[in-house]
Parts: sequence; C-alpha cells; structure tokens
Amino acid sequence: MGKTMPDQQCPCGTGSPLARCCQPLLAGTRAPNTALELMRSRYTAFVLNDAAYLAASWHPSTRPADVTVPAGIEWRRLRIRDTQLGGPDDVTGAVEFVAHFRTQDGTRDFLHERSRFERQDGRWVYV
Repeated sequence: MGKTMPDQQCPCGTGSPLARCCQPLLAGTRAPNTALELMRSRYTAFVLNDAAYLAASWHPSTRPADVTVPAGIEWRRLRIRDTQLGGPDDVTGAVEFVAHFRTQDGTRDFLHERSRFERQDGRWVYV
C-alpha cells in the first residue's frame, strides 16, 4: 500500500481524514457497513495501490486469478452518481460511479460503471 500522511484527506471524496474513513477498512480493522462504503474503500485501494484489499473485497466467483492495480494511472476523483439498496440491512446493492484518472502521458479520462455488491458471510463484496 502507498505511503499516507496522518491528516491526509481520504481519496474517496467524503471529505473525512483517511485515518477515520477508508484506512480502517483497508487495514481490516473495520468492515464496510454498506455497498457504498465498500465502493469508496475500493476506489481508495486503487489510489493507494492496495491490490490485497481489492482481492479480499472481490466476490470469489468473479475475482480474477491475479488482482493488480493498473500501472501508470493517477486516480484523480470519485463521483457517486446513484445507489440502489446496499444499506446495512440489505443483501445486495448497486453503486453507479465515475472515477476520473490521468494516464502517464497526461491524458485525462474516466471510468463510468454501475457496480454490483452482495453480502457474503455477512461481509459486503464486489461482484
């Protein structure tokens, strides 16, 4: 995982400090309570190059054999467009998001996706 500063703002866009937002999720000291929280923490894992968290939070039936963070991409901003279900009492959910990034050659682009999530053994996972 990449180096972080104690008061660093969380990359996921909540405005909270990383130490009180996604870092406890990435460290495994707290589990995501909602599909949206898992989505935000997975984005943060991409920013911080934490492939282990991405693999651990991915549903085994859809997880690739080798989970890596793409090289040469600077993740710039996450925008949440919509959520469906995915609350503390739900078993499935969906989050539509736009993740803005810049490539090594300076090209700006974005990834727009509607991700599906479900609870597996009481934990939210990315499907």
